[in-house]
Amino acid sequence: MSTNNVILYLKAEQNIELQSEDVYLKDIGKLICTDEIILSKVKTIKLHHFQEEASQRQVISILKVIEEVNKLFPNVTVENLGETDILIEHINVNKHKGLVQWIKLAFVAAISFFGTGFTIMAFHNDISINKIFSKVYELVMGYPADGYSILEVSYSIGLAIGIIMFFNHIGGRRITKDPTPIEVEMRIYETDVNKALIETADREGKSIDVS
Repeated sequence: MSTNNVILYLKAEQNIELQSEDVYLKDIGKLICTDEIILSKVKTIKLHHFQEEASQRQVISILKVIEEVNKLFPNVTVENLGETDILIEHINVNKHKGLVQWIKLAFVAAISFFGTGFTIMAFHNDISINKIFSKVYELVMGYPADGYSILEVSYSIGLAIGIIMFFNHIGGRRITKDPTPIEVEMRIYETDVNKALIETADREGKSIDVS
């Protein structure tokens, strides 16, 4: 079958996590081609194999991918609509199971809970919030408060509602479809880390590229 004027569209992802030790072209992104036979064969092109004792991260240049496709189909034009470098990580699922993982999870949850509580209390202590509430109550009511007032109760309820709205979750349920500020920052952080790893691999000559 002639492969003249056949275009293969590839949308490569920036970061790929795989459980398999073998990396095939179909794993790095989405593929579209009008020729189903070419598409099925291209998907099975093997790009890399992770060795157990070697690094479990590998950067593959899109030029290397195009080169491998052209070896099999010289007349096929590859149009990349995604990333120019792909960071692939081999994930061992069994390594992240068991009691140790649950201990780590409990430790992080405890640190986050008590650390956040301590931060809030330290902030309130710095600004002397009890004195502020007492002063405001006395100015409005004309006499000092006897113990805790409606201000402390309202502030505590408002603080809890504010935290829930900020994290956009109640238990395991999302309140709205919008991403939270933390989710946005995590995506930005993840993108910056991926770019740093790709640039480091390229500078050290550890990426898979054309010669």
